[in-house]
Amino acid sequence: MIAFLEGRLLFKTPESIIVSAQGVGYQVAVPLSSFYDLPAVEQGVRLHIYTHVREDAILLFGFLTPQEKELFLLLLGVSGIGPKVALNILSGISSQELGQALLAEDSGRIQKIPGVGKKTAERIVLELKDKIKKLNLGSFPSLKPGVQEGTPFEDAVSALVNLGYPRGLAEKVLGQIKNETEEQISLEELLRKALKSLSR
Repeated sequence: MIAFLEGRLLFKTPESIIVSAQGVGYQVAVPLSSFYDLPAVEQGVRLHIYTHVREDAILLFGFLTPQEKELFLLLLGVSGIGPKVALNILSGISSQELGQALLAEDSGRIQKIPGVGKKTAERIVLELKDKIKKLNLGSFPSLKPGVQEGTPFEDAVSALVNLGYPRGLAEKVLGQIKNETEEQISLEELLRKALKSLSR
Protein backbone atom coordinates (compact mmCIF):
# COMPACT_ATOMS: atom_id res chain seq x y z
CA MET A 1 0.00 0.00 0.00
CA ILE A 2 1.34 3.43 -0.94
CA ALA A 3 1.32 5.84 2.03
CA PHE A 4 3.72 8.53 0.78
CA LEU A 5 4.87 9.65 -2.65
CA GLU A 6 7.76 11.91 -3.60
CA GLY A 7 8.64 12.75 -7.16
CA ARG A 8 8.32 15.21 -10.03
CA LEU A 9 4.98 16.79 -10.90
CA LEU A 10 4.33 15.94 -14.55
CA PHE A 11 0.74 17.12 -14.97
CA LYS A 12 -1.95 18.78 -12.91
CA THR A 13 -5.64 19.58 -13.22
CA PRO A 14 -8.23 20.06 -10.46
CA GLU A 15 -9.44 16.51 -11.19
CA SER A 16 -6.09 14.72 -10.82
CA ILE A 17 -2.33 15.07 -11.05
CA ILE A 18 0.48 12.80 -12.25
CA VAL A 19 3.64 12.39 -10.21
CA SER A 20 6.71 10.72 -11.70
CA ALA A 21 8.73 8.65 -9.24
CA GLN A 22 11.57 6.35 -10.33
CA GLY A 23 10.26 6.11 -13.88
CA VAL A 24 6.64 5.42 -12.91
CA GLY A 25 3.82 7.95 -13.33
CA TYR A 26 1.27 7.85 -10.50
CA GLN A 27 -2.16 9.38 -11.06
CA VAL A 28 -3.38 10.99 -7.86
CA ALA A 29 -6.64 12.73 -6.97
CA VAL A 30 -6.15 15.71 -4.65
CA PRO A 31 -8.56 18.13 -2.94
CA LEU A 32 -8.58 21.71 -4.18
CA SER A 33 -6.99 22.79 -0.90
CA SER A 34 -3.88 20.82 -1.89
CA PHE A 35 -4.16 21.48 -5.63
CA TYR A 36 -3.77 25.25 -5.32
CA ASP A 37 -0.64 24.85 -3.18
CA LEU A 38 1.08 22.47 -5.60
CA PRO A 39 4.36 23.56 -7.18
CA ALA A 40 4.68 24.24 -10.89
CA VAL A 41 4.84 21.35 -13.35
CA GLU A 42 8.30 19.73 -13.51
CA GLN A 43 8.99 20.69 -9.89
CA GLY A 44 9.38 18.26 -7.01
CA VAL A 45 6.37 17.37 -4.88
CA ARG A 46 5.75 15.30 -1.74
CA LEU A 47 2.31 13.88 -0.98
CA HIS A 48 0.75 11.92 1.85
CA ILE A 49 -1.20 9.16 0.10
CA TYR A 50 -4.31 7.13 0.84
CA THR A 51 -4.57 4.01 -1.34
CA HIS A 52 -8.12 2.88 -2.09
CA VAL A 53 -8.41 -0.62 -3.54
CA ARG A 54 -11.50 -1.68 -5.50
CA GLU A 55 -12.17 -4.78 -7.54
CA ASP A 56 -11.65 -2.84 -10.77
CA ALA A 57 -9.10 -0.21 -9.77
CA ILE A 58 -6.46 1.01 -7.34
CA LEU A 59 -7.02 4.72 -6.65
CA LEU A 60 -4.57 7.13 -5.02
CA PHE A 61 -5.67 10.19 -3.06
CA GLY A 62 -2.97 12.71 -2.16
CA PHE A 63 -2.60 15.47 0.42
CA LEU A 64 0.12 18.04 1.02
CA THR A 65 -0.27 17.91 4.81
CA PRO A 66 -0.74 15.05 7.29
CA GLN A 67 -3.64 17.03 8.75
CA GLU A 68 -5.61 16.88 5.51
CA LYS A 69 -5.03 13.15 5.22
CA GLU A 70 -6.13 12.63 8.82
CA LEU A 71 -9.37 14.53 8.20
CA PHE A 72 -9.90 12.55 4.99
CA LEU A 73 -9.55 9.28 6.93
CA LEU A 74 -11.96 10.53 9.58
CA LEU A 75 -14.51 11.39 6.89
CA LEU A 76 -14.13 7.92 5.38
CA GLY A 77 -15.14 6.51 8.74
CA VAL A 78 -18.53 8.23 8.52
CA SER A 79 -21.25 5.90 7.28
CA GLY A 80 -22.23 6.62 3.69
CA ILE A 81 -19.12 8.63 2.81
CA GLY A 82 -16.65 7.24 0.27
CA PRO A 83 -13.33 8.63 -0.98
CA LYS A 84 -14.83 10.86 -3.68
CA VAL A 85 -17.34 12.46 -1.30
CA ALA A 86 -14.63 12.93 1.34
CA LEU A 87 -12.40 14.59 -1.27
CA ASN A 88 -15.28 16.85 -2.33
CA ILE A 89 -15.77 17.93 1.27
CA LEU A 90 -12.10 18.85 1.67
CA SER A 91 -12.31 20.75 -1.63
CA GLY A 92 -15.23 22.79 -0.33
CA ILE A 93 -13.86 23.76 3.08
CA SER A 94 -10.39 24.30 4.51
CA SER A 95 -9.12 21.72 6.97
CA GLN A 96 -8.92 24.42 9.65
CA GLU A 97 -12.53 25.47 9.14
CA LEU A 98 -13.74 21.87 9.02
CA GLY A 99 -11.98 21.23 12.32
CA GLN A 100 -13.58 24.32 13.82
CA ALA A 101 -17.03 23.31 12.54
CA LEU A 102 -16.71 19.84 14.03
CA LEU A 103 -15.53 21.19 17.38
CA ALA A 104 -18.42 23.67 17.42
CA GLU A 105 -20.87 20.98 16.20
CA ASP A 106 -21.80 23.39 13.38
CA SER A 107 -23.49 21.14 10.83
CA GLY A 108 -24.89 24.22 9.05
CA ARG A 109 -21.39 25.24 7.92
CA ILE A 110 -20.68 21.76 6.56
CA GLN A 111 -24.03 21.74 4.79
CA LYS A 112 -22.89 24.72 2.71
CA ILE A 113 -20.41 22.50 0.89
CA PRO A 114 -21.76 21.63 -2.60
CA GLY A 115 -23.15 18.10 -2.68
CA VAL A 116 -23.51 17.77 1.09
CA GLY A 117 -27.09 17.63 2.32
CA LYS A 118 -28.48 18.36 5.77
CA LYS A 119 -28.61 14.73 6.90
CA THR A 120 -25.06 14.04 5.72
CA ALA A 121 -23.74 17.17 7.47
CA GLU A 122 -25.49 16.22 10.70
CA ARG A 123 -24.13 12.67 10.48
CA ILE A 124 -20.58 13.98 9.95
CA VAL A 125 -20.83 16.14 13.08
CA LEU A 126 -22.45 13.38 15.13
CA GLU A 127 -19.83 10.78 14.24
CA LEU A 128 -16.73 13.02 14.27
CA LYS A 129 -17.34 15.58 17.02
CA ASP A 130 -15.60 13.39 19.61
CA LYS A 131 -12.94 11.98 17.30
CA ILE A 132 -11.81 15.44 16.20
CA LYS A 133 -11.05 16.35 19.82
CA LYS A 134 -8.36 13.65 19.89
CA LEU A 135 -6.40 15.48 17.21
CA ASN A 136 -4.05 18.35 17.98
CA LEU A 137 -6.46 21.22 18.58
CA GLY A 138 -3.68 23.63 17.70
CA SER A 139 -4.09 22.40 14.14
CA PHE A 140 -7.37 24.30 13.91
CA PRO A 141 -6.57 27.93 14.77
CA SER A 142 -9.33 30.49 14.81
CA LEU A 143 -9.55 32.97 11.96
CA LYS A 144 -7.05 35.77 12.31
CA PRO A 145 -8.20 39.07 13.84
CA GLY A 146 -10.04 41.22 11.36
CA VAL A 147 -11.33 38.26 9.36
CA GLN A 148 -14.93 37.85 10.42
CA GLU A 149 -18.41 37.84 8.99
CA GLY A 150 -20.10 41.08 8.05
CA THR A 151 -16.93 42.58 6.56
CA PRO A 152 -15.74 43.17 2.99
CA PHE A 153 -13.88 39.89 3.46
CA GLU A 154 -17.07 37.90 4.01
CA ASP A 155 -18.85 39.78 1.22
CA ALA A 156 -15.99 38.90 -1.13
CA VAL A 157 -16.19 35.25 -0.07
CA SER A 158 -19.89 35.21 -0.88
CA ALA A 159 -19.26 36.84 -4.24
CA LEU A 160 -16.65 34.26 -5.22
CA VAL A 161 -18.88 31.39 -4.06
CA ASN A 162 -21.66 32.81 -6.24
CA LEU A 163 -19.20 32.76 -9.15
CA GLY A 164 -18.72 29.03 -8.61
CA TYR A 165 -15.51 28.89 -6.55
CA PRO A 166 -15.46 26.55 -3.50
CA ARG A 167 -15.89 28.49 -0.26
CA GLY A 168 -12.75 27.02 1.26
CA LEU A 169 -10.64 28.15 -1.70
CA ALA A 170 -12.23 31.62 -1.71
CA GLU A 171 -11.49 32.10 1.99
CA LYS A 172 -7.93 30.91 1.57
CA VAL A 173 -7.11 33.22 -1.35
CA LEU A 174 -8.83 36.22 0.22
CA GLY A 175 -7.20 35.54 3.58
CA GLN A 176 -3.76 35.58 1.98
CA ILE A 177 -4.54 38.89 0.27
CA LYS A 178 -5.83 40.45 3.49
CA ASN A 179 -2.82 39.28 5.49
CA GLU A 180 -0.48 40.81 2.90
CA THR A 181 -2.29 44.16 2.98
CA GLU A 182 -1.64 46.39 5.98
CA GLU A 183 -4.22 49.09 5.28
CA GLN A 184 -7.99 48.65 5.05
CA ILE A 185 -8.96 47.14 1.71
CA SER A 186 -12.25 47.62 -0.11
CA LEU A 187 -14.55 44.89 -1.37
CA GLU A 188 -13.81 45.83 -4.99
CA GLU A 189 -10.04 45.66 -4.44
CA LEU A 190 -10.34 42.32 -2.64
CA LEU A 191 -12.32 40.84 -5.52
CA ARG A 192 -9.97 42.26 -8.16
CA LYS A 193 -6.89 40.76 -6.51
CA ALA A 194 -8.63 37.46 -5.74
CA LEU A 195 -9.82 36.96 -9.32
CA LYS A 196 -6.34 37.79 -10.59
CA SER A 197 -4.84 35.20 -8.24
CA LEU A 198 -7.43 32.55 -9.14
CA SER A 199 -6.86 33.04 -12.85
CA ARG A 200 -3.15 32.16 -12.65
